[in-house]
Amino acid sequence: MQHLSTISFPSDLSTHSEIIDVRSPSEFALDHIPGAINLPVLDDQQRTQVGTLYKENPFKARRLGAALISANISQHIQNKMMHHGLDYAPVLYCWRGGMRSRSFTFILKSIGWKPHVISGGYRAFRKSIVEETEEIFQNPQLNIQVLSGLTGVGKTRLLIAIQKQGGQVLDLEGLANHKGSLLGATPSSAQPSQKKFETLLWHNMKQFDLTKPIYTEAESNRIGNIHCPTSLWRSLNNARVINVQLPIKERIKILRQDYPHFQEDSDQLKLLLSKLIPLRGNEQIEQWDTLIDAEHWNDFVQSVLEKHYDLCYRAPGEADSNYKKSTAEIIIPDAREESFANAAKQSLLFS
Repeated sequence: MQHLSTISFPSDLSTHSEIIDVRSPSEFALDHIPGAINLPVLDDQQRTQVGTLYKENPFKARRLGAALISANISQHIQNKMMHHGLDYAPVLYCWRGGMRSRSFTFILKSIGWKPHVISGGYRAFRKSIVEETEEIFQNPQLNIQVLSGLTGVGKTRLLIAIQKQGGQVLDLEGLANHKGSLLGATPSSAQPSQKKFETLLWHNMKQFDLTKPIYTEAESNRIGNIHCPTSLWRSLNNARVINVQLPIKERIKILRQDYPHFQEDSDQLKLLLSKLIPLRGNEQIEQWDTLIDAEHWNDFVQSVLEKHYDLCYRAPGEADSNYKKSTAEIIIPDAREESFANAAKQSLLFS
């Protein structure tokens, strides 16, 4: 077999024409290199079939695998690659830089293109980003500014406003696809895997100038099913904290705007609230259910805030909080976009 060009991490992949993940669709969905496309040489069913056969007869498994891989690569070339010229120089990877990626790379090289295979495959990438993420959050120049405040004060909206004005923003809830509370799941889509979250975190941090402020929101150690990596959690513990305040009537407006699906599916809302019975008692849950059934939404949201979320809030600087005491405060008068834009300017001045 002719020599195949390899690259190792850490490495700049932006100089290559394309990043091709040749693993199965389920492996790709679990996590992949940012920007990669999925051209599997074995689909999920085929991968299982070959793996099962390998335990019984390695020779037959390799023979079947070669036939399936060849057919799939042929389809990818015909359907996805026929428009490329001689300068096409993709980089390919599989789980550990073995048969799957090397088979595809060999055929592309035989055509006359300039492919590279990632040495060690996805496993090498994963090891690299774990190490790099640790280094990033241990960097003494790292400048993280944490927005704290009660549920519904609009911390995410403030982050968006800061970003619009050119600030660096790390939206952890956006990366985790979860608002970080019992009611915080996104109804139309699932959370990413832990590995994918960590890849997205690494990718975002790599875009930032670490010496300039990076704004983020005070989070618990767990965002839905996602856990904050230890290095991130330590950095949040050492970060400067800005306290955000908003009148409760305006908090109600924001929460009703941000959680419209609960008004459309009150049964699901009541099911989730029932999980709070051990903490708040049957009587309180029944009161909330009554407000929901009567569609008294403002009263319901205010009650949930005052009798649950505000009671759970651990103010920065308190003994049971991960965060330092706030050193700055932003009071936003209302939920208008203009008010958050003005608050963003104030936040940027604090840095």
